[in-house]
Amino acid sequence: MGAPLKTLFYVQHLLGIGHLMRAGTLTRALEENGIEVTLVSGGTPVPGFDSGATHFVQLPPTRAVDIYFKVLVDENDREIDDAWKHRRRDLLLDVYHRTAPDIVLIEMYPFGRRQMRFEIEPLLIEARQDKTGRNRRPVIASSVRDILVEPDKPGRVDEMVQRVHDYFDLILIHGDPDFIVFDKTFPRLADVAELARYTGYVADPPPAPGGPDSPGYGEVIVSTGGGAVSEDMLSAAIDARALTSLADAPWRVLLGHNYPEADFQACRNAVPVGVIVERSRTDFARLLANCRLSISQGGYNTVMEVLATGTRAVCLPYAGGLESEQTLRCGLLAQRGAIEVVNQAEVSAATVAAAVERALSAPENDHAVVNMDGAQRSAMLLKEAASHRSKV
Repeated sequence: MGAPLKTLFYVQHLLGIGHLMRAGTLTRALEENGIEVTLVSGGTPVPGFDSGATHFVQLPPTRAVDIYFKVLVDENDREIDDAWKHRRRDLLLDVYHRTAPDIVLIEMYPFGRRQMRFEIEPLLIEARQDKTGRNRRPVIASSVRDILVEPDKPGRVDEMVQRVHDYFDLILIHGDPDFIVFDKTFPRLADVAELARYTGYVADPPPAPGGPDSPGYGEVIVSTGGGAVSEDMLSAAIDARALTSLADAPWRVLLGHNYPEADFQACRNAVPVGVIVERSRTDFARLLANCRLSISQGGYNTVMEVLATGTRAVCLPYAGGLESEQTLRCGLLAQRGAIEVVNQAEVSAATVAAAVERALSAPENDHAVVNMDGAQRSAMLLKEAASHRSKV
């Protein structure tokens, strides 16, 4: 039995935490399939995050200061400069050489994370040229979600296509073409189609529902993901409680660690009896499996966990800045009867309460609404690509 395949998996979250959470799910699946992962994160550390990786590397973190992602700051809230970028680039290249991976997996790039090209492209160039100590250079793959945000400038799509051809061997599209095709938001998919593979949606296996003593049993779970852009949905969801048939049920509000501490404490002190306010929990999937209803934004990971657990759900998709992917995905799921949606411009206590009642009266969630084998299929595709590379 030979040595396990080694993967260097790069991920950068800038505002929310969804990219990191999806990377963790993929990492756990890769490890389960005998692929040793070094997960490299460039975003702000997330308390309680379990990467499942053989090795986890936290680079000096950076984050975006607003919803347009134009300005990035370091952990001391200083805008990053060229010297900072050069140091982090060198740290990333050092991880690459120490890891000597068979696979280099880059989350989102070149379909996003253009702000990070100062370090991603040197890594890709190094990987393309590296044959030292091995028969062939590593497989280079992009890990990308199902829906892209519309580019802010003409020519960006052409740039993406060129970088795919320059650097990549494989594109893992974490979606289901029977639900939405990637070219719905990436119109030049045909130009890179020979490298593209749909994996299905990425989610951890759901926990089994528990009984009355299980966490979240009979509750309404209100979750905000990372919490950076959740104020409108939070107040509307809390105020909706009194207007619903679940006004006497416990409502548990989970605020992400990006939600400011002073605001978190103020929220805890202001909510009525029967509403519990906590920071995000590592047993979120178990809470979903046991609860009566989920109210959340429409992030990829939360929506997939809702579908995996079969939980009745109301989603309030985030549509700030240039973001459109949550609205599109949630709208398609609503058409299939999987969730209820309140779009951002219509969010109020009354509209959320009405959506709660619709969700409660709807048929039970169909777990098979989309293909959700994305994590395992991603592992299989990467193993196949690495095996093929070793025989070339």
